[in-house]
Amino acid sequence: MNLKLVAVLLFLVVVLGVMFVYLDPIYSFRENLCGSSEGRSENGHLFRSPDLHLVITDGLKYPQPSIMHGRTDIVSVTPWLAPVVWEGTFQPVLLDSIYQKRNITVAATVFAVGKYIRFLKDFLETAEQHFFVGFKVKVYVFTDQPNEVPKVKMAAGRELVVRLVQNSKRWQEISARRMEIIQTLIEEMLKNDVDYIFCLDVDSKFHSRWGTESLGELVAVIHPGYYKDDRSRFPYERRPTSRAYVAPGEGDFYYCGGAFGGVLAEVHQLAQTCHKNFDDDAKEGIEAAWQEESHLNRYLWLNKPSKVLSPEYLWQDFKARNSEVRVIRFSGVIKDYNQIRPN
Repeated sequence: MNLKLVAVLLFLVVVLGVMFVYLDPIYSFRENLCGSSEGRSENGHLFRSPDLHLVITDGLKYPQPSIMHGRTDIVSVTPWLAPVVWEGTFQPVLLDSIYQKRNITVAATVFAVGKYIRFLKDFLETAEQHFFVGFKVKVYVFTDQPNEVPKVKMAAGRELVVRLVQNSKRWQEISARRMEIIQTLIEEMLKNDVDYIFCLDVDSKFHSRWGTESLGELVAVIHPGYYKDDRSRFPYERRPTSRAYVAPGEGDFYYCGGAFGGVLAEVHQLAQTCHKNFDDDAKEGIEAAWQEESHLNRYLWLNKPSKVLSPEYLWQDFKARNSEVRVIRFSGVIKDYNQIRPN
């Protein structure tokens, strides 16, 4: 055999071996974290993404889609080709059919600490009416007042789990701890039971459908206060000494800290990274401008979300609804921060 050919074959064997050594643990970790059934089709083939193999119910009827007609008042795709979800850009019957076949479970986390406990009842009651109705849902409430968690009747397949956390003298510290707690929750409780997770603010309520159209590997929500602004006006962390730093001329959108999600592996990586960066900043006496939200925006600038939700998915009740926002699905309620924050 030609010696050059032998050398080439040996080189390829070495390269493939190295790829196996480095990549197999990554995929094994992902499968272990997200559950052994995630990303598998009915015949057992493993897909890296749980959203690559989309199968509908045979005989399902829904309106014919068009690539020529649709909404012209908004943009529904990012420059990296991630969908931007607005009312009128998706077909609920079609999407629900796909995910009902997969028998998914969705987790939601919410923190009701200190005086924020007053918002929990509305959050839970409206979630029962609008958040993934007809699907298995686990709502994890983190609170320092477990005896004050309201009794809310939940539909079959839906569960409320209460976890005790400590209060703090500074609301900034409460906000910062969320990433660490979410990371730990995924590692210790969710990896074998849940397919997707959404991390939501308690001082908000649902008004309309939030469902399967929001599912994706890494999901971010565009902040309602800045979606029409030039990036120079986004309240990014602008000090280069912070690990949340976003330089002038960088950044895509300004994302909400009050709503983000995705598959477990992606949200785990996000939470772990933001938690570490926050802690490393703190060791150097730095606190980012908007705490976890600043670190979240830095992360999502470098790690592009696979799906972006429009401001319909976290509006602000004190704002008039703009014409392009046809539906308000989830919104932050009006409150007096001086009455509810510890500092």
